[in-house]
Parts: sequence; C-alpha cells; structure tokens
Amino acid sequence: MAVIDHLPFGGTCHLRGCDPKKVLVGAAEAIDHERRMRGRGVAGVESTIAWSELVKFKRTFTEPEPPKLEKSFAKDGIDGYHGRARFCGPRSVEVGDAVLEARFVLLAAGAVPVRLGIPGEEHIITSTEFLELDQLPKRIVLVGGGYIAAEFSHIASRAGAKVTVLQGADRMLTSFDPDLVGWLMEKFHAIGIDVRVQARVTAIDKHANAFSVHASSNGKDEVFAADLVVHAAGRAADLETLNLAAANVEYENSRPKLNEYLQSVSNPAVYAAGDAAGQEPPLTPVAAHDARVAAANMLRGNRRKPNYLGVPSVAFTIPPIASVGLSEKQARDQGLKFRMQHQKTSDWYTARRVAEPVYGFKVLVEEETDRVLGAHLVGPHVEEVINVFALAIRRGLTADDLRDVIFAYPTGASDIGYML
Repeated sequence: MAVIDHLPFGGTCHLRGCDPKKVLVGAAEAIDHERRMRGRGVAGVESTIAWSELVKFKRTFTEPEPPKLEKSFAKDGIDGYHGRARFCGPRSVEVGDAVLEARFVLLAAGAVPVRLGIPGEEHIITSTEFLELDQLPKRIVLVGGGYIAAEFSHIASRAGAKVTVLQGADRMLTSFDPDLVGWLMEKFHAIGIDVRVQARVTAIDKHANAFSVHASSNGKDEVFAADLVVHAAGRAADLETLNLAAANVEYENSRPKLNEYLQSVSNPAVYAAGDAAGQEPPLTPVAAHDARVAAANMLRGNRRKPNYLGVPSVAFTIPPIASVGLSEKQARDQGLKFRMQHQKTSDWYTARRVAEPVYGFKVLVEEETDRVLGAHLVGPHVEEVINVFALAIRRGLTADDLRDVIFAYPTGASDIGYML
C-alpha cells in the first residue's frame, strides 16, 4: 500500500483547514465573549488578540502531524511518496521517478481555490496562506462570501483588522437558511465587517505594499483599498494534474463519473472520496465517510453505498450557524406537509446568559410521521446542538422522541424541546 501527496501528510482539515482555523476562532470567541460581558460583571483592561502568539499556538497542532503520520505509515507498512501523482495507465501511477502499479487507486486529492479569471489574480492569497500569517494586516478584503469569508472575517475583525467582504451572490452563506443568515448579518455589521453583496470583483492592482480591489455592483464600479486580499470564492477538486485520461477515467465538470459505490464508471480500478468524489456537502466528515465506503468496497467488493442523510454543516462564525436536513424551500419543493417552528430567541436564557443578541432557530417536522426533516440554528452552542438533530434525522427519530429526552440543564441542548 502507498500514499502519495505533494503536500505534507495530514490533509487539508488537520493542517490547512478545520483544525487550525478553529484554534483561531477560539481566541476570537474569547475576545467577543469578554466584550459582550462588559458592564455585566467583566471589567478591567480590555483583552486583545496577540496574532503572532496565536499563530504559534496554532502551529503546535499542525506541525507535529506530518512526522507523526510518516511514522504511523512506516509502522503499518505503508509506503509514503512526496510529489505530484500522475496516471500513466489504468492501474499505474507515476510520482517523481517511481512508477507504482496497483490493484486499486483511490482519488482523495482534496480541493484547491477556483480560478477567478481576473487581472491581478496572482496577488490574492489562499486560505492556507492566511492561516500562516505571522502578522495580520490592517485592511483585508475577502473575495467571496461562503464559509471561508464568513469565518475569516469574524476572526480578523476581532483581531483588529478592517474587513471587507465582496460577495457576488445576493447574500452570504447561501447554503444556510436565509432568515437565519439575516439574523447573523446583524453581528457582521455590529463588529464592523463591511459586507457587499452582488459585488463582482473585476481586477486587483498592486501598489507597493497595498492593493486596489475593483468591484462592480448593479452597474456601479467601486475600488477598495487593502493590505491583503484573500481568496474565499470557492474550491474545486484538485484533479487537473492527475492525467485522468491516461487511466480511462471519464469525468465531467472536472470530477470523475462514479457509480453508487464511489467507483469510476469507466475504470473499475479507480475509486474516489471526498472532494474528488464531488458528493455534497463538501465537508470533512463526508470525506471520511466516503473513505470508509471506498475502502470497504475495494477490500470486499462493492457492497457499501455512501449515505449522506443527516449530515450537519456549521460555519464557525461568532456565534456559529448550523444546518442539517431539508431547508424550508427543499421541503416545499418536494411537496411535503410539515409544521415549522421559527423564532428569533435572543431573550432566551441561553443567549442572555452570555449577552449574545443573535440566537434563533427554524425546525421542520413532517406532519404525518412526526419525523424531523430539517433544523437550522444560529447562536451560542449550536455547533454542538445541531448534532442532536442530525442523529434524529439519520435514525428517523420523531419530535416526540426528542421531547422525551431529559437533557442536562441549563445547556444549549435543553432548548431543543422548545424548538419542536
């Protein structure tokens, strides 16, 4: 068995994504909590984020990972290769001077930022580079309005930067419920993040150590000054250099065509997982699930199919926003009959205790079966509470089942009964 990666072993989530990002979020949460509690029992000199110290702390999580994995691979008899993999036949892969023959090949190459196709694109840094900044510039423009833009803008703003988000769509976080995103935007505005929607970035100019970001919105052109411009406009599977044609792997829209077992429809020796498989939503737990399914099918024959029912999704803004199951629009489009509880609950104890003005939910329950169809939450602790709803959806639990649970009190989960 062999593992090939042109980047340090460990993957995006551990080294360049979820884990290091949430270390930075933790510091921003501490700052935000302190500021909210001013005049409510917290006094004294106001704390600030020491960015260079925070990044050093983050590296204590990321830097040990690659050598630890190298040792783990060696211990388990797995050969590790560093370099770009490239197919040279249906079951042959070359990396550097080595050519590897395999019974099966698993595509798990992760994702890279999409090309923007604008003048000055070379001046934009990636999310990976942002996480490695030793110092945080004063003026930051984020191009795009999804997870990366939402999370990084909250981190950078609380670290003292002036942040502008340029989003081409008509709102941020388009994969989340629009009503709850609207409530969350109140926090963006409150902490001084300048969010421009329907703003298409057309060019980036460099002037010494600064940049001018040109954007067009509703026929009006504007220029935004920045010390740093960050790519937050989406990612695509990193398959371009793999030479899939040499392996007879059919693909469409830069993704391999797969059957229900995550196996290539044109080359049975090739399977895919995570971003390479292109299943939704593109999340780390989904990639891990795909890997387990693909591994089982390669080892024991095609018996397992991926099951994406009840996969929760969280954007780690402050407060976070979370979602699982069907949206209100999806439920209506499917013609389902359901009841919906929808309320902004800033006055509930969970929010008032920590002086958080943004808290609310939308929960959908099917009328006939009482099954939970979808849950959408924003506010304190929702990144944890959403997992209860995910369990309910995946296991077919009813609203009555959840009401019957005796939750620890007072906790975020103890609010669930009132959301149903």
